[in-house]
Amino acid sequence: MWDVAEEMKAMLVFAEHRYYGESLPFGEDSLKDSKHLNFLTSEQALADYAELIIHLKRTIPGAENQPVIAIGGSYGGVLAAWFRMKYPHIVVGALASSAPIWHIEDLTPCGLFMKIVTKDFKISGPKCSESVQRSWGAINRLSNIGSGLPWLTKALHLCTPLTYNDIQHLKNWISETWVNLAMVNYPYASNFLKPLPAWPLKVVCRYLKNPNVSDRALLHNLYQALNVYHNYSGGETCMDISETIANLGTWSWAYQSCTEIILPFCTDGVEDMFEPHTWDWKKYSDECYSQWGVRPRPSWITTMYGGRNISSHTNIVFSNGELDPWSGGGVTKDITDTLVAITIPQGAHHLDLRANTIFDPAPLMLARSLEIRHMKQWIADFYGNSGGQL
Repeated sequence: MWDVAEEMKAMLVFAEHRYYGESLPFGEDSLKDSKHLNFLTSEQALADYAELIIHLKRTIPGAENQPVIAIGGSYGGVLAAWFRMKYPHIVVGALASSAPIWHIEDLTPCGLFMKIVTKDFKISGPKCSESVQRSWGAINRLSNIGSGLPWLTKALHLCTPLTYNDIQHLKNWISETWVNLAMVNYPYASNFLKPLPAWPLKVVCRYLKNPNVSDRALLHNLYQALNVYHNYSGGETCMDISETIANLGTWSWAYQSCTEIILPFCTDGVEDMFEPHTWDWKKYSDECYSQWGVRPRPSWITTMYGGRNISSHTNIVFSNGELDPWSGGGVTKDITDTLVAITIPQGAHHLDLRANTIFDPAPLMLARSLEIRHMKQWIADFYGNSGGQL
């Protein structure tokens, strides 16, 4: 964005989503209960952005009759696409990077996400995914013997002693680590979620070459692999399995995913490297009700934004990296001449939105040049059609 903005002599505006960061409508009470969280919706957030753009155009000298483009990655990419759909008179186009707009309801198979994670491990090292797959049984077996829990605590360098009730949480934490690594498997060192080396999955898979060792040997190897993600900088003395991704609005997102943005996940342990897990709508709904006093609305997003029926919209570029597990719920084929899909081989999560580096592979540079070409066309069309009054 910084490079493109400079090239196009554009102004960059970063607008904070309500209920995230410092944008708390009710101050300290904002995240307290569903009564105060009731205004946390994608529709409200998009309306905020529309109001903000109108305000900026009225108050910044020279901005009044200028075109605006929405850009976002991940959930931000979803919002960018929806913004163009809902407010085409406000933004002339949108770049929606790694935007899983179809990872909802039954528009995408619930198991596709974890299949892509597994594929990433398969291509990153021989027997890597098989080692992960076998590790779940090793954890289960060791947790069922007398000395197993203290041994696991020590072998995995955990910060607090494991109890039997912690085992499922431990496995969930490990699964989340593998998912995060697949998302940020960038071709250069980065620190988006954690400080990581270039191609971190290849580094992880160096420790997971042999699934056919003893349970204890396998879990020693597993620790080394987990350590790449959780302690690459070497500053940690233990692993904290209660840790979540810091500063990414985990609490607010949990509420949104319990109301309108419901993302079904499942695994079968055959076509993926995880333990089998079915998508249980009733259980999910009950958990949401227990935590927030709300129940999810399964069809609201498709009602609001059209599901797969979006061909009447224009001027959206959907970009996805082939390594990104979220690409399974993304738009990966052109829908019309102006609803365009760009696929980035060897690209992870919203890689195209990251700053230019000397390590950028050729397919990434090509993707960015295509994105810029579309943006320039939207701008040219705006000036050609308009006087472009808002």
